[in-house]
Amino acid sequence: MLSAPPKEPGAPVSRERLRLRGVVQGVGMRPFVFGLAERFGLAGSVRNDAEGVLIEAEGSAIEAFVAALRENAPPLARIDAVERTVLVPTGERGFAIVASVGGRAATLVPADAATCTACLDELFDPASRFHLYPFVNCTHCGPRYTITRRVPYDRPNTAMAGFAMCPACAAAYENPRDRRFHAEPVACPVCGPQLSHSAGEIAAAIRAGRIVALKGIGGFHLMCDATDEAVVAELRRRKRRDAKPFAVMVANAASLALFAAPGAAHLALAETPARPIVLMPLRGDGERLAPSVAPSLAQVGLVLPYAPVHHLLFHALLGCPDGRAWREAPHPVALVATSANPGGEPLVVDDADARRRLAGIADLIVGHGRPIVVRADDSVMTVIDGAPAFVRRARGVVPDPVDLGRDGPCVLALGAHLKATVCVTRGREAFVSQHVGDLDTAETVTFYRETIAHLTAILDVTPEGVACDLHPDYRSTRLAEELGPPVVRVQHHAAHVAAVAAEHGVPGPVLGVALDGHGIGETDGQPGGNWGGELIEVDGAGWRRLGHLAPLALPGGDRAAREPWRMAVAALAAIGRAGEAACRFPAVTIAGALAARIDGAPVTTSLGRLFDAAAGLLGVRTHQAHEGQAAMELEALCGAPRTLAHGFVLADGVLDFAPLLAALADCDDARAGAALFHGTLIAGLGAWIGEAAQARDHRTVALGGGCLMNRVLAEGLAADLRGRGLVPLLARKLPPNDGGLSLGQAVMARAAMASASAAAGGSQ
Repeated sequence: MLSAPPKEPGAPVSRERLRLRGVVQGVGMRPFVFGLAERFGLAGSVRNDAEGVLIEAEGSAIEAFVAALRENAPPLARIDAVERTVLVPTGERGFAIVASVGGRAATLVPADAATCTACLDELFDPASRFHLYPFVNCTHCGPRYTITRRVPYDRPNTAMAGFAMCPACAAAYENPRDRRFHAEPVACPVCGPQLSHSAGEIAAAIRAGRIVALKGIGGFHLMCDATDEAVVAELRRRKRRDAKPFAVMVANAASLALFAAPGAAHLALAETPARPIVLMPLRGDGERLAPSVAPSLAQVGLVLPYAPVHHLLFHALLGCPDGRAWREAPHPVALVATSANPGGEPLVVDDADARRRLAGIADLIVGHGRPIVVRADDSVMTVIDGAPAFVRRARGVVPDPVDLGRDGPCVLALGAHLKATVCVTRGREAFVSQHVGDLDTAETVTFYRETIAHLTAILDVTPEGVACDLHPDYRSTRLAEELGPPVVRVQHHAAHVAAVAAEHGVPGPVLGVALDGHGIGETDGQPGGNWGGELIEVDGAGWRRLGHLAPLALPGGDRAAREPWRMAVAALAAIGRAGEAACRFPAVTIAGALAARIDGAPVTTSLGRLFDAAAGLLGVRTHQAHEGQAAMELEALCGAPRTLAHGFVLADGVLDFAPLLAALADCDDARAGAALFHGTLIAGLGAWIGEAAQARDHRTVALGGGCLMNRVLAEGLAADLRGRGLVPLLARKLPPNDGGLSLGQAVMARAAMASASAAAGGSQ
């Protein structure tokens, strides 16, 4: 609550210029400032410009005004700094909102935000001019980043530039006392975009067992009845998505418990303005959702409606109830809401493109006239170790920056080949893009280039250097070599550690582990080797490998990542039992022959491949339909982890799980084996890290890499390290997988460039 203005009879009048930095545009800051100035009896003005919000204020209560600015900012705002300059009073009267000015951008565009309660009330109020209008929004909600072409965030610079406001919308837009003052996407049925089909038509199609492609905020969703196994299975067939889980949208927070067993942290996360997909434990009965939604998994990704059209769709599916009670009551209606991107291509965002690319998947395609400037998948989050963690970072969160703590050169970091993102640094901040995806198709590479161009443009920067992975065959690496600025190559696993350390504001040297599926190593300054279970110390641009998992054969190279039976054969060979391969995998005709020549295979230190080996030995999976499937199913089988006595060997920094693999080879109970694998893995990793931390005098440990998305592993390892007196750092602001890699690359490249600059200066 705002306190009453202080009574200061006879207080001296002063005048100040106040610069607000942070997320201060597109969030209702100017009308908030206007109202606050009136409340405190101040004269002056407020405007948007390229650096944020600029205020000139004159009066006797400026101190109280500044305190109220900080304490009561609009819900979507984030004030990072208030810079104050004393001016000479002019005797000005009245306070005004003045026209924005351009210039070199130094401000932020806010992320997209879910429909607020006030707009929902209008959406379902028959007396409102926004009644049942699927694009209702205000300064506290609606699309932001996905409709913004450039800054400042004003309507001509957004996807709404082509929609002239009607008199009613224009009056609200120009009234500083209205909730829609300078709400750039403001529109109504008279003047705004329209859906190609009504909510009633969409609902009828879904009730009839049809698949709908629905255009939303960041792109199209493919939607169908998530409780109907036949239609969900048909969606899998049409989309060529054999097993990767689908996200499910439910009507409201009260409905989540009908399909999952959410904890308080899951519920809080699901209701944030970002409205991410939240991974939650499935209900014990698991009967409400079609089995094909999340096959063989113990959790499901649930998301709440975040665009007005979603609320209208559920309203129609529920029979168009009156009043407000239905909005808070549990409903057994659930919709698959998966990204509309056929065959590994990027998310579809354009109506004409949807008709071309989705015609063979969707029975009904629903578009609208508002362009999507920035395609953005739904963010995916989970709860690990009691706090939110990202699986995929995109809509609703991007472009929120990571504070690096100090200024540095502008760097463009290009990430890896899988789960690609890009990162651009500006001053002391790092901006990581939305999830782009795997750079396997020409369409995704085009999207990747678009993302680079848009992010550098909206930040108004020219990179001084480009960071990339060591792997010479990644498309991201090849692009780095084409762009022009000097290229800084950063080792994959060092970047994982650097990313986690950077988001926690921990300077080097820092001890970390990078636990993932694959990244090219480096020996004697030359890239090479298949790494993925690495103990690393990172300090600025430098890093040192302190240890690794014992190597396993990688029979078939990249094919081993898709066929866990191959890693199981490698595990059998490691324990001297390669001769068992043929009888263990009778359906794989080449298993025996592969085992006979395994000595000539390349090797890997990857923890991801160790997961595959365990899954293969336990009969969980011989082939994978998507990355990480075997590991995810193994985690789903794990109840309470158990530790195998003497299940690992630690010597000279090498952690060998051969005794554990031997036990798994003799285990005929997959659930017991999963518990034994996870528990022994945690104990071994904890001992390994603890020994290095003591030897190198570290107390903080950064935990990075895609394997840390495994909740059992991440929570168990964090608890083990705390028990050893160490402080574990888990990824929170970015995914621990390759989706966060670009941040680590950017941080290490900035350090390398700063060191090179200092050296050059010292030699002159």
